[in-house]
Amino acid sequence: GLALVAIPACIAGLGFTAGGIAAGSIAAKMMSAAAIANGGGVAAGSTVAVLQSIGAAGFSLGAKIGLTTGLGSLGAAAGASLP
Repeated sequence: GLALVAIPACIAGLGFTAGGIAAGSIAAKMMSAAAIANGGGVAAGSTVAVLQSIGAAGFSLGAKIGLTTGLGSLGAAAGASLP
């Protein structure tokens, strides 16, 4: 559950926000590098595009279910290995 809050907060901290990419942020530098590498635009499905999507709208329902399932199983396995 913590990851569903912490990951979007970290993404926002990088500069991927609901209002767009924050000027002067790490996200702005990433976007600039991606645009230069792609001849002036950011490719759909690229890391920058996906992070901006999460920053703008949060995780999709499918991503929330996947993270909850995967991280819940990992937590259960870690807990089971404790004496």
